[in-house]
Amino acid sequence: MTDADLAVAARFTEQGRDDPYPHYARLHELGPVSPLTEGVAPPFVAVANGYRVVDQVLRDPGFIKQPSRLDWDLEPVQAILQQSMLFSNDPHHGRSRRAFNQVFTARRVAELEPAVRRLVESALDGLAKAGADGGVVDFVDEFAYELPAAVIGAMIGVDTHDITWLRERIRRIDDYLDLGGKQQHILDIANAATLELSEYYLDLVRRRRADPRDDLVSDLVRALAAGEHELADDELVANLLVLFNAGVVTTTNLLANGLPYLLNSPAVAEAVCTEPRASADFVEEVLRYESSVQFLGRVPLADTEVGGVPVPAGGMVFLLLGAANRDPARYPDPDTFDPTRRNSQPIAFGAGPHFCIGAALSRLEARLAFPMILERFPGLRLAGPPVRTGQLLLRGCQSVPITLTGS
Repeated sequence: MTDADLAVAARFTEQGRDDPYPHYARLHELGPVSPLTEGVAPPFVAVANGYRVVDQVLRDPGFIKQPSRLDWDLEPVQAILQQSMLFSNDPHHGRSRRAFNQVFTARRVAELEPAVRRLVESALDGLAKAGADGGVVDFVDEFAYELPAAVIGAMIGVDTHDITWLRERIRRIDDYLDLGGKQQHILDIANAATLELSEYYLDLVRRRRADPRDDLVSDLVRALAAGEHELADDELVANLLVLFNAGVVTTTNLLANGLPYLLNSPAVAEAVCTEPRASADFVEEVLRYESSVQFLGRVPLADTEVGGVPVPAGGMVFLLLGAANRDPARYPDPDTFDPTRRNSQPIAFGAGPHFCIGAALSRLEARLAFPMILERFPGLRLAGPPVRTGQLLLRGCQSVPITLTGS
């Protein structure tokens, strides 16, 4: 095994799941791209960890997501994911993306700021209730999930009473998506969750056709009825399922990853509370330092080279977003958490045609939430070390124990 093989293989160990950054540092020592031995990390033939090369591959139209299977024996979870814009290539990806871009606009997100503030306050009320006795509460359960679920739910048109029911089904699909999550029992659980969620969103689409409201599903239904886009109901449902899941999980991780750094640095906490720019810069550094999405895969349509490493047509490149965001060629002292960095531009939400459609909304939620949390609970403290989820694809916390008052 080569040094690159060893570094990538170590990433898949329990220790590598908990702390991948020493292995990323080793890959940076070897260069921005390294070939991989067949079988070390199937189906990848090369690993890209340099910021510039990862960004280039994501933007290059000569690279696509792994082509979807066209047969009819797909599992339900596979079938629904491959119909969504997150997992598909053109022309399907472009058709879905254009429909959602029309209603998920930057202007619409900006106009949501007052509503997001109200939802932050509501989530803080829930957090206050959970910690009213002075005991330990879990920030993930009581806030980091509740806020993004409420925000994206309100935008889509999801009933607030369904948020808890949706959470468990999101987790079951995320477990399947993680590398190593393809065991039969995990697949069976994900399939069941997919069927339940599909019926849920199909019913939501039907209800909005009959009774339109001021939400994203109603706008999509109107646009489709007017012939502005061509999406079948199963495609619409697939995209709604993935939009809600991705919008919740990435923001939950952003909030949970960021809070400990805020609480461990009084000077940063004070700046975030008093300087609007400081909150935005803090969010960008969290996105860089603890990327929620740690990697992606891309396949070239023709034989090519990536950073001087030959990659055959159909050979998948392992794009390490978490490593690119700690590339010493892009960021001085990359393993130091520094929220005063300028022009950081982390590749946390991808790049190119598959850039995360909800990135602006996620940033808005975190930018508003962090100072509002500190202002509401100036005595908030960590009550123990955060517990990582142990996932490879998504870097987040299973729990962040806190107390709302402390010395």
